[in-house]
Amino acid sequence: MNKTTGNLFVIAAPSGTGKTSLVKALVESTPTLSVSVSHTTRPKRPGETDGINYHFVTEKEFHQMIEHGDFLEHATIFKNLYGTSRKWVAEKLEQGIDVILEIDWQGSQQIKKLFPDSISIFILPPSMEALSERLHKRNQDKPEIITQRLADVRIAIQHVPEFDYVVMNEDFDHALVDLKTIVAASRLRQKRQCQKFAGQLKNLV
Repeated sequence: MNKTTGNLFVIAAPSGTGKTSLVKALVESTPTLSVSVSHTTRPKRPGETDGINYHFVTEKEFHQMIEHGDFLEHATIFKNLYGTSRKWVAEKLEQGIDVILEIDWQGSQQIKKLFPDSISIFILPPSMEALSERLHKRNQDKPEIITQRLADVRIAIQHVPEFDYVVMNEDFDHALVDLKTIVAASRLRQKRQCQKFAGQLKNLV
């Protein structure tokens, strides 16, 4: 059996859709699957831990990392900078570990150019009303930021056709099953399986 490189999954969603909770549950229940921890200039929220939720850096540090080519992708979201570590992702994929990037549609476009075989998933909220309720309930943003986030949803939704899969998070458990199904199916793709079982295939021909 040959060693296979990992799959790269890109998961995007509007803020408040439940993406982070779904990804956490997916990683906890799926072997050899890791989520990339992004670098950000966003202030740390209550309960967040540096290196677990994000790598929190200054704008100066972030721009230095851009200059050094440390990011696979980076984007500005609500005046804060976010970026994905090139080295960390490359090491995990080389180890045969599947990697999830929690990024927005801008980052997804960049990743698709670098990794055409990456698998992109967009998570939808059931409605704007439900999304607004979630954003207000979690009490993490000022009212003007919530208004901004809701306005941004309409822009993000326009990019849904660019993604390989779409999951509706109306029911958490059903959405999680959908994500698990996508991961399982991706691990059985022809290119990956032919690489993994190259020796057996050669003997069968």
